[in-house]
Amino acid sequence: MKHSITQRPTSFFITAPLPCPYLGEKVERRMVTELSGIDSTSLHDTLSRVGFRRSHSLVYAPICQDCSACLAVRTVVEEFKPSASQRRVLRLNDNVIAIEKSAQATSEQYELFLRYQDSRHAGGDMATMDYYDYQALVEETPVETALVEFQNDDGMLVGGCLVDIMADGLSAVYSYFDPQYHKNSLGTYMILWLIERAKQLNLPYVYLGYWIGGSPKMAYKDKFLPLQYFAADGWSEFDKKALLSANK
Repeated sequence: MKHSITQRPTSFFITAPLPCPYLGEKVERRMVTELSGIDSTSLHDTLSRVGFRRSHSLVYAPICQDCSACLAVRTVVEEFKPSASQRRVLRLNDNVIAIEKSAQATSEQYELFLRYQDSRHAGGDMATMDYYDYQALVEETPVETALVEFQNDDGMLVGGCLVDIMADGLSAVYSYFDPQYHKNSLGTYMILWLIERAKQLNLPYVYLGYWIGGSPKMAYKDKFLPLQYFAADGWSEFDKKALLSANK
């Protein structure tokens, strides 16, 4: 007798309304599902292509009432050309070495993560994370994930980037860097590195998460052109001026 393996149905749930962490006067709600079982990778790839993001073993997408400011964006790798300022960032960091590792937390990473939070996001939820919270952020993943460590030429850890490897691209899950290196624009450098790495791997996209025009913390993503954004009719060419006008 032959037995067929059937996929279990995917269940989604909606979160309760919470204050939006990016637009202070807004309230956010998310559609969420869990990644588990043998179909985790394919489900993650599929949902990422329609605007979802991963955190731990969950994927989510915003479904906020009367607000569509959060737009999933991805850089088109083959067409990307660094700007003059981005080429300067590459030169500033030509002594930085990227080391791709498995998604395993270390105390050195955690100490750097805390310094970054204290400098950039003091008062936020992540600033209160203990080591085990950080370990869960890094290691609780049902899909192929790497942690890229960035070291200076003295071997000191100066940045970290948690990255999901998908069938059609690299997805930047979370990154952090040494606040003392803020003049080096390490955040920008890590994205430039991901774009180049995706090109080496023949992957067409780098997924950057949500662009939010009204949030300075999230608006930096529009520097990595050409971008595509996801909306109800699928992926479209990113036009900052038109999108800002539409969301007024």
